[in-house]
Amino acid sequence: MEILTKNKRWILCAAFVLLLMTALSVTAFAAGDVAGAIQNTWNSAKSEIKSVVNNVVFPVVDTVLAIMLFVKLGTCYFDYRKHGQFEFIAPAILFGCLIFTLSAPTFIWPIVGF
Repeated sequence: MEILTKNKRWILCAAFVLLLMTALSVTAFAAGDVAGAIQNTWNSAKSEIKSVVNNVVFPVVDTVLAIMLFVKLGTCYFDYRKHGQFEFIAPAILFGCLIFTLSAPTFIWPIVGF
């Protein structure tokens, strides 16, 4: 009998909370053209985003890749001196990535849609 009353209490509490939530909630409506405001903000921020990516992000990525390439070439040279075999795969991949990121600002923006 006691279990039944505990279940009834939980059900009544849950029903009361749901009733309070529906009674005290307020529907919010946007005033004006929200989509137009978002599009205007995006259009004004496009040029800033493009300039930051071209002047900051790509040069940082290029610098990191160039440092990694030279470090990898050095380690490959020391491995060549030790074992007599030069591994071309890792420096070739890093060189390809470096060429890709160096030329990316010229072709990436039409792809992205800027």
